[in-house]
Amino acid sequence: MKAWLRSRFAALLALGDDRLSRRGEVAVLVGAGGLAALGFAPLGWWPLTLLGLAVLAARMQRARGAWQALLVGELWGWGHFSVGNGWIATAFTYQAQMPAWLGWIAVLLLAVYLALFPAAATLGAWWLGRRWRAAPVPTLAALWIVTEWARGWVCTGFPWNPLAATALGGFDRPGLARALPWLGTYALSGLVVLLAGQWLFALRAGAQRRWGLAAAHLALPAVLFLLPLGGQNAVGTVPFTLVQPDIGQDEINDATRYEAQFQRLAALSLPRQPGQRRLVLWPESAVPDYLQPGYPRAWYAGTTYGGDPGLARARMGRVIGPGALLLTGAVDMTFPPDAGPATMPIGAWNVVTALDSQGTIRASYAKAHLVPYGEYLPMRGLLTPLGLSRLVAGDFDYWSGPGPRTLDFSALGLPRVGVQICYEIVFSGQVVDRAHRPALLFNPTNDGWFGAWGPPQHLAQARLRAIEEGLPVLRATTNGISAVIDARGGVRGFVPRHVAGRLEGLVPPALAPTPFARMGNILPLLWAAALLLAALVASRRRPR
Repeated sequence: MKAWLRSRFAALLALGDDRLSRRGEVAVLVGAGGLAALGFAPLGWWPLTLLGLAVLAARMQRARGAWQALLVGELWGWGHFSVGNGWIATAFTYQAQMPAWLGWIAVLLLAVYLALFPAAATLGAWWLGRRWRAAPVPTLAALWIVTEWARGWVCTGFPWNPLAATALGGFDRPGLARALPWLGTYALSGLVVLLAGQWLFALRAGAQRRWGLAAAHLALPAVLFLLPLGGQNAVGTVPFTLVQPDIGQDEINDATRYEAQFQRLAALSLPRQPGQRRLVLWPESAVPDYLQPGYPRAWYAGTTYGGDPGLARARMGRVIGPGALLLTGAVDMTFPPDAGPATMPIGAWNVVTALDSQGTIRASYAKAHLVPYGEYLPMRGLLTPLGLSRLVAGDFDYWSGPGPRTLDFSALGLPRVGVQICYEIVFSGQVVDRAHRPALLFNPTNDGWFGAWGPPQHLAQARLRAIEEGLPVLRATTNGISAVIDARGGVRGFVPRHVAGRLEGLVPPALAPTPFARMGNILPLLWAAALLLAALVASRRRPR
């Protein structure tokens, strides 16, 4: 029995003379990619990530040609991105324009596209191995850094679930992700690939019954992933109140519940000490009111203070009390000149608006990284006649803001705040105005339509941004998971999903700018170049 299992495992990794059938090869690669995705939140089974990557590296090395090397990465990516992004299908259950089953079609099509990036890495690593005899695992790690970075900006980018997210430990210990300030997210993903190579060496040694060598190769990644590296205990000076109202996606656009939703927000936001200077943080989609003046009057009807945006702002100001500043998600619109009462807007912005206790607008930030098919419909003229629409209902699209911006509230005795709305927080190197470094990042979000796996994955990526930038991140969500993340990635407090709650305390302090905060994604690209150089140098020392 043991000999049979050993022979089957050797065949899986292409270590012996056994050959898998074509159908079996496809199943192995797709399954290995799916296993690797189980290392992401909420499961965090990182050993399966290393095992899945080890299978990928092994099959890449045995590819018989460039096309097969490309196909190895593509098939692996199908499994990896289908499992990791499966939560996207849930979003289709919250709209009536398209059938819910279309959500799984969308997940699979997205996986086919995203798999092109690991496919490019396996093809490049295979070619360099054949042409220049480059060491395969370091070469794959170097190219993974580059292709994962490219995934963050090609076609507007979709960098969800970088491999680096599997390196996060528990809420109180960032684990291997503590290396982020010196590596950046994409280089940490490359390090995960390198550690998976150690497991590949361990599996090969085990197949040869070299148990001591196998144990040594297995131990190094395990120690790095499990080693508790501590956290940050420093206390800040700026009081905050962060609110999660538990507004579900099924009720968020129900006009009959607007007033009840506001009362829930208000009750959770009242000051403990009258006149306390503090930040009050509400989520994206927190209020249905249009807070800017000057729109056709019909657009103000049906909101919580229908007809007068000034009264709506004043009521919010009374809720937070003197000395406080509210940052809330809202929507701003643009109308054509001389708009009539029934004129449709020509565009809108997903914004965070800052209001003082008098209801005065102090600042505003417009979301730059919009969600395709969620906030705008690409190729609307072509897709609308086919019956396709946005997942969030609407006849007009949102417009992109100018990018990272720091809101300076020093005149009010409050810190400088960087804002990243919802999905924006996943873009490594694109969340901070480096010329005007903030003291904290505020990440309001409505990820209640992301299913059970989307919100914890979203939170994990916010933790990556905190560590690599050396800044605390405060997340306010509609119905979970809201959290306070310190500048070393530790979660100091959170409100679970589907719970109305309030977090309050002092904003954790920022650290000095990290190497990544100074260099941005130049840093991981330099690591990629160094890895590739090392792989080529190592090849010169190997016998032919």
